[in-house]
Amino acid sequence: MKTFEIDIKGLKRVLPIVKVAENLKIASFDILGDTELVTYLAPLLAEKLPEIDYIVTAEAKGIPLIHELSKVLNMDKYIVARKSIKPYMQNPLVKKVTSITTQKEQTLCLDGTDAALLKGKSVAIIDDVISTGESIRALEELLEETGANVLAKAALLAEGSAAERTDIIFLEKLPLF
Repeated sequence: MKTFEIDIKGLKRVLPIVKVAENLKIASFDILGDTELVTYLAPLLAEKLPEIDYIVTAEAKGIPLIHELSKVLNMDKYIVARKSIKPYMQNPLVKKVTSITTQKEQTLCLDGTDAALLKGKSVAIIDDVISTGESIRALEELLEETGANVLAKAALLAEGSAAERTDIIFLEKLPLF
């Protein structure tokens, strides 16, 4: 198996290179279960964020990152957009998105209670990796519907051409293959 070694601000990981489309391979970066990585990088990402009221991510890989970020930023709460409408949700807001890793349409759902909480608040959208930016875009549209002010879009890594974007915050570049 081919691999790619990445150094993210002094923390090294060996990532397997996996085929996600006919002419596209990615270095698979998975933060789920990597406590060392999340606790090491969250403070470094937090330093780059503007002053915000809430951090928001899409289920699921971003959850450990925003959990740790909320601790670093002394926040009592963070918001997760779920992948499906849950029975407990009241008046959920819904957006559709297709990302490079899933390669199929997904749903992002925000509980109406969370949506009301975000109205007029400053927020940062957080993800593990930004590649095509479709997940971030859909989440930003969802948050705009709540009346939230998106002040930052941030990730640990920017993949491929996303690393050239000036509207995102990230710690390191990740190539496509």
